[in-house]
Amino acid sequence: MDRAAGTATLADALTELKRSSGYSFQQIGDRAHLGRSTVHRYCSGQSVPASFGTVELIAKVCGADRETLSRLYRLWEQATGAEDAPAAAPVVEEPAPAPPAAEVPPKRHRWWLVAVAVVTAVVGVYAYLPEERTEVRPRREISAPSWTFDPSPVSPEFVGVTLTGATGAMPSFPVGSVRLWDARTRWQGLEPERGRFDWTVLDRQLAGAAAEDLPVVYVFGGTPGWAAPNGPRTPYGDGSRSAPPDDLADWERFVRTLVTHTDGRIESYELWDVGTPPFFTGSLETLVEMTRIASGVIRELDPDANVVCPGFTDLWEPANQRVVQRFAELGGYQHCDYVAVKLNPRRASDPPETMMDLAEEVEQTLARARLEPALWATGWGPEVTQQARVDPELAADHAVRSYLVALWRWYDRSYSSSWGVPSQAGASTPNRAGLFLGELHRWLADAEITSCGHGVEAHLPDNVWQCRFLRRGTPFLIRWTHEGTARVAPDPGTTTVRRLDGTSAPVDPAVPMEVTGRPVLLERG
Repeated sequence: MDRAAGTATLADALTELKRSSGYSFQQIGDRAHLGRSTVHRYCSGQSVPASFGTVELIAKVCGADRETLSRLYRLWEQATGAEDAPAAAPVVEEPAPAPPAAEVPPKRHRWWLVAVAVVTAVVGVYAYLPEERTEVRPRREISAPSWTFDPSPVSPEFVGVTLTGATGAMPSFPVGSVRLWDARTRWQGLEPERGRFDWTVLDRQLAGAAAEDLPVVYVFGGTPGWAAPNGPRTPYGDGSRSAPPDDLADWERFVRTLVTHTDGRIESYELWDVGTPPFFTGSLETLVEMTRIASGVIRELDPDANVVCPGFTDLWEPANQRVVQRFAELGGYQHCDYVAVKLNPRRASDPPETMMDLAEEVEQTLARARLEPALWATGWGPEVTQQARVDPELAADHAVRSYLVALWRWYDRSYSSSWGVPSQAGASTPNRAGLFLGELHRWLADAEITSCGHGVEAHLPDNVWQCRFLRRGTPFLIRWTHEGTARVAPDPGTTTVRRLDGTSAPVDPAVPMEVTGRPVLLERG
């Protein structure tokens, strides 16, 4: 039996177990500690678990006996090719360094010194390991589901940045799309008085994006003072209000005028940056109604444009997950093509990989509302961005890795990084994070993603992560650690290692390579 047939047969067997148990995908997921969509993918044959343990969990939840488990194991072997798979790339273990004369607590990184500069993502770096270096053991355990799918194109717009300048200058490194926020394009700035519009800054931004052939996401927010004179002021310092307009006819009129004026120059509309206080102080019912109104106008005037629902911040808190669920229950998401998620770590100093847990929580919250929508990561919440800045080198690594986390979790786009603050103004040389993001964008150009795996399930050390891709049929992978280093032999046929600084080097397949927190790309000849 070939792998495709094995995958289909395994999926049929899991589906039959689900049917006989009477459980829904959500109920199985809750009992097996898996996401609803993850269980659905395995039962529909869209992917095969990298570890039989996942199959066993699902089967046991559904009441499988020992004979059934044995049959499932044979099917899993056929679906994964484990029966005739070559030995996994060896993990080279090094002897631990000699212990000190006196017992001293292990030295830890001073994570309190590092916080966010631009963004976070999760990828690892490969370099040749000097003989005298020993493996640094990871200091914390982080996990994520491994998966394998049919090749799926990475969106050309995936590596996006949020513009925070108002000059019209675009990033001086390659990106796939730009998002306008903190760029003097809020409603307050575009309509400072009822019926009087000032398009100067917006038109300048759109012209700059058009010159670079960059799709633009316009973000709504910042009700003008005249439209909600008694509403609380926003933290933006421009006189805008966090309350909805007193008369929603003003909202509809603004959306209609904006879409008419831009005349197709905006590719996507995000219907509010953050839908909770202190950025929006209206009721969820009002926000849903504003979403319905705006979506209707946009689809009437520009049916090709994407509509992105409002985002919500501080999603690590259960109360804010309930806000997302309530917005869904009120029908808010049915008016949108995409769901905006503020995907960020709990603390700015945390490895980006910790966002895997938050992504799972968001997925389960949406699943409880019977939704499996397409997702965009639209930046970090202010509860994290206002923390101390990170060392620039670490920030650059985290920036890339945050995009990789979003890709791992099947987000269609990520706008985790901002560009246009004074340190990155105009057409100046980009900082380290910008250079690295530009290189990531190049790496993902014309790529199709096929799998992502971590640790034992992917035959890797516990702290190593990787995603596999194809480009015009040629395989490559990106590998990294969430903390510490590890040594792993390159895949058979690997010829070149590419680094985020744009350099590359030949690979000796017989020499194990060091994996670190800075992503590298390994390609075959």
